[in-house]
Amino acid sequence: MSAKEKNFTLFVDYLKQLVRYPSVVGFEEPFFRFLQRELEEIGVKTSRYQGLLVAQGNAPESAYLSAHVDRHGLLCTGPREFQYAAFIAQNKSEQTGNSTSEQMLIKIADRFAGETVHAYEPWSGGYMGSGKIRDAFINERVNNLFMVIDGLDHLTAGIPLAYSDRVKMEDGKISAQLDNVLLVAVIVFLFSQGYQGTAFFTAQEEAGRSWRYLAEWFSRKGLKTRELLVLDTSPFGSEAEAFAQDVVLREKDATAPFDMEITKRLDKACKKLGVTTIYKDKFIEKANAARVKKGDKELSLGRTELGRLIDATKGNVTGTTLQIPTMGYHTSNETATVRSVDHTIKVLKELLQDSF
Repeated sequence: MSAKEKNFTLFVDYLKQLVRYPSVVGFEEPFFRFLQRELEEIGVKTSRYQGLLVAQGNAPESAYLSAHVDRHGLLCTGPREFQYAAFIAQNKSEQTGNSTSEQMLIKIADRFAGETVHAYEPWSGGYMGSGKIRDAFINERVNNLFMVIDGLDHLTAGIPLAYSDRVKMEDGKISAQLDNVLLVAVIVFLFSQGYQGTAFFTAQEEAGRSWRYLAEWFSRKGLKTRELLVLDTSPFGSEAEAFAQDVVLREKDATAPFDMEITKRLDKACKKLGVTTIYKDKFIEKANAARVKKGDKELSLGRTELGRLIDATKGNVTGTTLQIPTMGYHTSNETATVRSVDHTIKVLKELLQDSF
C-alpha cells in the first residue's frame, strides 16, 4: 500500500469512528466528548466552552479552521411526537427563512421513509432504543417536519434521535450523513499529519447558532482575524452538478461578503494543484437570472456560519469557506467523491503549509 493510500485509509478510519457517535443539533455532547478524546490521544491540546471545542497545536495563531459538529436528526417533543430537531420552537428565533436548510425543508420531507433511527441519552449517548420512520410530513400549524416512527412509543419529550449511520464507499464515492462529520474528520486527520494551528468545532450550526460561540471565543480572547477558514459540505441538486468540480468556494453569502485576500489565496492554491472549483454564490446568481426570466422564485445565497459571524463582529473576525460538493443533502446517504475529499486535504495542506 502506498503512502497516499495509507493516509486516506487513516482518514476513512477517523470518519468511520466519528460517524457512529450521535450529534443531533442541540444534543452534541456525546460527540464532543468522543472527539475530544480522539484529539488528545494524538497529542492535541483541547479546551471546552459552551457550544464549542477548541483544539490547538504548538502555533495556535498561525491558522484558524472551523467545522460544525451537529447533524440533522429528530427530537421527541411529546407522546409519539417527533420533530426535525433544527426547527423546533426553541430555535425559531435564529431562523429568518433564507438559510439553505430552511428552504429545503419541504423538498426533503419525503427522503426519510424507511430510515432507521436510534434514541440516545443526551449526556452520555447511551442507547435508548431504535425505530423505523414510517412517514414524514410538514405540520403547517407548527411549521416543522414531523415523523411517524414505529417502535419508539416509550420515549418522553427531550430525547434526541439520530439516524443509524455507517460510511459506505463505492465507485469512487463516499456516503453517510456527511454534513458535517466529513470535515470534522478532515481536521482530525490534519492534526494527525502535523497541523499546529487552531481548529474550532461548533455546535448548533444547523439551528443558526454556532456563530455566537465563535464570536464569544474571539471576544473573550481579545483576538481578531481575517484568516478564519470554515469547512463544510455544499449541496447540489444533481450528481452532474455536484461532481462537476472538486471543491466549492464563495465570495459571499446572503449576510456578508467574505475576505477577498484569503479567498484569492485559496483559489490560487487550487489552481496550483489542478483542483477544479466553482463559486457557489456566482452559481446561484446565474441560476437566479434564469429563474427570473421564467418567473420563478429566486434561490437564496444562504446564510452561513461565516457570514453571520462577519456581520456580528463587524468584520473583526472574517475569512472564507472551503466546501466539498455533495448530493443527497441532509440524508444518511449524502455523497461526495473520494477525489473531492482528497483534493480538499491537499488544498488545505498547500494553503496552511506554514502551520505544519
